[in-house]
Amino acid sequence: MLKIALPNKGRLADDTRELFGDAGLPVLSRGDRALSASLGGEFEALFVRAQDIPEFVADGVADVGVTGWDLVCEARRPLDRRLDLGFGECRLVAAAREDSAVMSLDDISSGLRIATSFPNITREFFQARGQAVEVVPISGAAEIAPLLGIAEMIVDITSTGSTLKVNGLREVGTLLTSRAQLVTRRDASFEPEKNAAVDSLVMALESVIRARGTRYLMANVPRNALDAVKRIIPGINGPTVIDILNGGDRVAVHAVVDAGTVYKTISALKAIDASGILVTRVERLMP
Repeated sequence: MLKIALPNKGRLADDTRELFGDAGLPVLSRGDRALSASLGGEFEALFVRAQDIPEFVADGVADVGVTGWDLVCEARRPLDRRLDLGFGECRLVAAAREDSAVMSLDDISSGLRIATSFPNITREFFQARGQAVEVVPISGAAEIAPLLGIAEMIVDITSTGSTLKVNGLREVGTLLTSRAQLVTRRDASFEPEKNAAVDSLVMALESVIRARGTRYLMANVPRNALDAVKRIIPGINGPTVIDILNGGDRVAVHAVVDAGTVYKTISALKAIDASGILVTRVERLMP
């Protein structure tokens, strides 16, 4: 059975469970505090802290893991990204106090103290830039460090920057961008059954991710307007055209379209006298 390390709490855990559920792998646990659960019989989930998942996967405790790329980089363990899961987007940023003279990363002088719970990424980033900063490792909220005089700046994760602003800090640069990833050990050597299971898992999750942001559109259109239809709904390999029983001069067209612009697509179809327009969600999409 393939063992998959999943985040045990927080938004990352919620989004992961939703994705796996949509892929037909619902988490079947014995309770909210269960440390493991079945995922459709072929897979077993292990619930651990997101920051511990790189270690679990690298050490072989789990075959596959879901965690943020920032945590993978900080752990510095030999892991490969198998799939970008498309959620948990955030940035690792450097931030200074509002009254600081530091306006950009180039203004950071040698010896300046930077507090962070990402000391490895921070140290390597500034070493690569030739800036000899002093990294102050901390755990928990970094925003308090400049106020307490522990450091002049911080490096921390943010999604919107609102927490930094509330604490009188402003961003001066981005060190890393991150999203949730499906990871395995680098050059992992699984037996054939596990290799097949990993490939099956990647394919199932990827089909759901690919389907998100798309809609399946159907409409009846005049046969003499098909050239215009091809421009309006090109689909993946062109729209599917189907004759309608007793449809006369009208045919049915089907295509996968972008969810973000579907309202424009409908307007364009109506302009060429389309009727019976139906839009539905796509659960999975394979190329």
